[in-house]
Amino acid sequence: MYYCRYSSPLGNLLIAGAEDAVVYCLWEDTIDERMMATWEEDSSQKSAVLTETCRQLTEYFAGTRKVFHLPLRLNGTPFQRLTWLGLQQIPYGETLSYADLARRTGRPKAARAIGNANHHNPLMLIIPCHRVITSNGEIGGYAGGTARKAWLLEKEKQNK
Repeated sequence: MYYCRYSSPLGNLLIAGAEDAVVYCLWEDTIDERMMATWEEDSSQKSAVLTETCRQLTEYFAGTRKVFHLPLRLNGTPFQRLTWLGLQQIPYGETLSYADLARRTGRPKAARAIGNANHHNPLMLIIPCHRVITSNGEIGGYAGGTARKAWLLEKEKQNK
């Protein structure tokens, strides 16, 4: 698997791809380095999917891209994949509660499990888990840190 670093306004993202799909897009300061042990840095930009991911992230941070169009490989449990697919249905600049997402995925009593699946989202930003908040409107948690989540939500709200 190849990887590259993307310098965002919120810190570096590590993006990893296998063959023709993006597998990971994670904040560098949150990743377990053991996970990267078998990855090879794409220093010569051989991976077209990584180059395209960086291009689309640049557009996202500039406020000109609202939806990512990338080939993704989702590695997770069936429930996690169901949750991550549900996250992709939340429109740019909008939020949804964990409970609402649980209902939308057909698991109305699984709000906490939805939160756990969000925490294990391997494709931060691309699969927008930052758009999920608590039922009382509070920001809730985010694997990349609540300051990043607040920034992302505000940026999307401004560019909607």
